[in-house]
Amino acid sequence: MLAEIITIGDEILIGQIVDTNSAWMAQRLNEIGVRVKQISSVSDDREHILKAFDEASSRADIILITGGLGPTKDDITKKTLAEYFGVELVESEVALNNVLEIFKRYNRPLLETNRQQALVPANCEVINNNNGTAPGMWFNHKGKVYMSMPGVPFEMMYMMDEQVLPKIKATFKLSTIIHKTILTVGEGESYLAERIADIENELPPHVKLAYLPKLGQVRLRVSGYSDGDETLLQSEVDTFANRIAERVSNVVAALEDIPLEKAILNMMTKRSLTLSTAESCTGGFISSLLTQHAGSSKVFLGGAVSYSNQLKQSILGVNAETLQQYGAVSEETVLEMAKGALNNFASDYAIAVTGIAGPDGGTPDKPVGTVWIAVISVSKRLVKKFTFRGKRQQNIERSAISALGMLNTLLNDKAI
Repeated sequence: MLAEIITIGDEILIGQIVDTNSAWMAQRLNEIGVRVKQISSVSDDREHILKAFDEASSRADIILITGGLGPTKDDITKKTLAEYFGVELVESEVALNNVLEIFKRYNRPLLETNRQQALVPANCEVINNNNGTAPGMWFNHKGKVYMSMPGVPFEMMYMMDEQVLPKIKATFKLSTIIHKTILTVGEGESYLAERIADIENELPPHVKLAYLPKLGQVRLRVSGYSDGDETLLQSEVDTFANRIAERVSNVVAALEDIPLEKAILNMMTKRSLTLSTAESCTGGFISSLLTQHAGSSKVFLGGAVSYSNQLKQSILGVNAETLQQYGAVSEETVLEMAKGALNNFASDYAIAVTGIAGPDGGTPDKPVGTVWIAVISVSKRLVKKFTFRGKRQQNIERSAISALGMLNTLLNDKAI
């Protein structure tokens, strides 16, 4: 079963807002066995929208549409849908009652503009909006299903979860789609592909492997598709995923689709281990990654953003002689930073990062992108020099991911 997602609105095309709706919808559809064939964004233009509907119907069984359902003149989705299906707009009692109830709840007068939100194409089935005034509209036309929803994310999400997805499952016989994700860090996709080439060659046609790289990480996603026995498909996917994970175990951080820092937190929580940081060029970015997750306080004790040499000395105990002889961006300095964090914060592990993020500050010996990272415990240490080639923010992000990857290595005694 194939679906296409169409988002409508000039604000998306000029970059005023980011289209988060499509990614969320695609994920939810995949979970119930619907594969998204294409995602497109179109302007608030009648001809453009009509063409998008027509093209989508030639590719997909289900066309999901968001946006353009507001009460103002620039919201033309309903009128265009009525034109596309060759029907009139009629007042829906269900939609009108919903609008009346909302305005009554907030004790506000109902304007004629708002009443017009109850107008819908005559051939649609109204899907009530429990979180707003714009109704959803379900069309079954020539064997294709069209579903129009509000563009406001939380309104669309509730409508999808509570009404649209159950309706799709009840309407169609859906295939089973099963994914298993292996999170790896510190090794490029081409190297991973070479290591697991023989396993990949054994995959049957209904089981596929995808490489999903992102800043020092690669997610290996094993996907199975079947119209038959779900239990058998799950077993096949698990078998291949486990073989791959075992083969590249030295770079595996998690056997689920979660962020790297969350995988680290889970691992350390399970082992009752604590962590501190000493950050220079990353400016607290590692700490921010960790603390965005609930429960991080069980692991992360705190850290120092020691940007200046003076703070490296006063907070972390880095020797002035070390800084003078080797410089702030050096193996010697980063090791002393890590030891200072380990001792001062009394943690089981410590990460230290110092480098030149750019765009200036580099020298011939230490160009922009030079970063030293140390990860240590009382009994173990791992220190590496990196030379990144990106812009400032990319260098900061790569440094953070590399540091967490090194911690993953140290925690699992992999390839030290």
